[in-house]
Formats: sequence, structure tokens, C-alpha cells
Amino acid sequence: QFKLVQSGGGLVQPGGSLTLSCAASGFTLGNYAIGWFRQAPGKEREGVSCMTSADSITFYATSVRGRFTLSRDNAKNTVYLQMNSLKPEDTAVYYCAADDAWGYVCPGSYDYWGQGAQVTVAS
Repeated sequence: QFKLVQSGGGLVQPGGSLTLSCAASGFTLGNYAIGWFRQAPGKEREGVSCMTSADSITFYATSVRGRFTLSRDNAKNTVYLQMNSLKPEDTAVYYCAADDAWGYVCPGSYDYWGQGAQVTVAS
């Protein structure tokens, strides 16, 4: 069974850091495109970052570029979203996703999704 299991959310003060993890089971993440998304209360889901299946090229939303880093550990079959300099507007439920579409751009849709992790940035 293909599954993504997330961990690492929580409460952090503005300016702080958090790392979200997303572990895969049943498939090899290294062969997949990866996406991180977030949804704040009352807002639509938005893409935060993604990594292509070909050459692991990463892309970031303008709002998080320079503060967030997406990485992949193939040995652990896990991807991470390192979030630094967090702001209250980063508060949301964060989701990881994976898709087996091969290419140098991130896919428009994803087949597998994690369960979500709440990130709250408040003092």
C-alpha cells in the first residue's frame, strides 16, 4: 500500500524554525516528484515548494523563497521541508504529496498525499 506519513508540525514563535518530514512506504520517493502544499483557515490550498523527479530540481513559492528548503533523503525514503524565519502568515496545515510523473517541471496533480501537519506561528 502506497502511503505518505507526515510528522514535525507544531507551535513556533515568529522568527523560529520547524522541519516537516514526510516518509513514504510502499514506493521509492526518489523516483517521484514531490510537492509541499499548505492550506490556511478560510483560504484555498496553495503550493509551497516542489521537487521534480528528473534531476530533483526544486521550486519555491515567492512567499517562502529564501526561508524554506525542500530536501530528500533517499536512504530514509523521506522528504523534508525546513522552514526558517517563520511568520504568522505561514500558519496553515501543511501537506506533502508525491507523483510518478517524470520530468523537469512539477506535475499539475499528485497521486499520493500525506495526512497533513498543523503549523502555527504565534507569540
